[in-house]
Amino acid sequence: MKPWKEIVSRQVPTAVATLQRYCQQPSIAAQQIGINETVQLVTAMVRQAGGVVSVLDDCGGNPVICAEFAAGPHGNPDKTLLFYNHYDVQPPEPLAEWTYPPFGAEIHDGKIYARGAADNKGDLTVRLQAITVLRENGGLPCNVKFLIEGEEEIGSPALPAYLKRYAERFRADACIWEFGGKNVQGHPQMVAGIKGMCYLQLWCHGADVDLHSSNGAIVDNAAWRLVQALASMKSADHRILVDGFYEDVAPLTPELIQYAEQQPFHAEQLKEQLGLRRPLICADENPNVHLWYAPTMTICGIESGYTGEGSKTVLPRRAQAKLDCRLVPNQDPDDILEKVQRHLIRHGFTDVEVSLVNGERAYRSDMHHPFVKMVEETAKEAYGVDAVLSPNSAGTGPMYPFGEYLGLSLPIVSTGCGWWNSRAHAPDESIRIEDFEQAMLHMVLLLNRFGETQG
Repeated sequence: MKPWKEIVSRQVPTAVATLQRYCQQPSIAAQQIGINETVQLVTAMVRQAGGVVSVLDDCGGNPVICAEFAAGPHGNPDKTLLFYNHYDVQPPEPLAEWTYPPFGAEIHDGKIYARGAADNKGDLTVRLQAITVLRENGGLPCNVKFLIEGEEEIGSPALPAYLKRYAERFRADACIWEFGGKNVQGHPQMVAGIKGMCYLQLWCHGADVDLHSSNGAIVDNAAWRLVQALASMKSADHRILVDGFYEDVAPLTPELIQYAEQQPFHAEQLKEQLGLRRPLICADENPNVHLWYAPTMTICGIESGYTGEGSKTVLPRRAQAKLDCRLVPNQDPDDILEKVQRHLIRHGFTDVEVSLVNGERAYRSDMHHPFVKMVEETAKEAYGVDAVLSPNSAGTGPMYPFGEYLGLSLPIVSTGCGWWNSRAHAPDESIRIEDFEQAMLHMVLLLNRFGETQG
């Protein structure tokens, strides 16, 4: 057996330089900044690693990059592993809260600071560099494919169309998802599924112009109307009051509950890390059960009237809010939209409009699939500690259409090079070079093991 740890270690300087160049290129889907330049850069990275690349742009949205690598002369041509990544990143604002430039990719204290370093440019670089290591040391042990999209951070609206049209091109035996990282205790965290999403926008118009607030004696207030409508949808004890919201939620199996209970939840560390001012809302119940299995309704933002310095006595003409509902298997975002609409009408808020911004269904892999165990075992070999595997993430991504078009039995596991304080989506996003190296070793070991399997 080759000394993979030493071989990977020699690749790290090149890999880090590649990641720095990648992170220095802005690629903000929400603002349409740097998309074409990033597609060209990723295409060059794939070719540098020895892959055949196609840029797909015939289904709308930002281009989808398809990369293919054939098994080497001693590899298994009957096995194919698919990687899912995205090249777009969140906007870097607020810029004043960054210690280092968000697109500088500077290295400080063993960390690379950059927007996208953890989400998701570090993981794509890890995987391409692992392929380079394998190709230069005997060849790839199996076929490898990549689907690299450019709209994950805005809900992947065009991705289902690409998966439907190009299903055969992306067909594989298993899939490694985009993200992951170490927890506070230093154990790699992995998930085998993901929650869904129903992202809604609500707005209320009360007049054509803002009014003097003295008119509050006789004129209804759009901001109050919207706040009251929002309050009608959730109780003080955090239960969602929209009729039928929970009706499609499947009962939890003893096995799912066991997964949640056997993994520790460090509440005090979380409170300290985030500076939480209030207790967790799950009371004495297991937080993992709520994080992984409970649907949610969250007010993401409210806008109305005057919020600047000093006072301005105004009765707002309009108000708007954005909600996200995290969904669990069997829930449908279109169905949730209809239920919210019916709720507002039933409670007299016919003047409050609601629309679906984006929606995704939940997905959960078969936890008994051999591939899931394989990812766990090779992680332990690479990191030297046990991995923490969850049935699904509390977050959302476009995992369901992969199952829908590539096969609902497709095993998908998410693992990556982040760490507990990577601060994805926040200022000072970072990854640690040590974790980056271990994640590369994990991919090398996983690809080797995957190529050895039959069928």
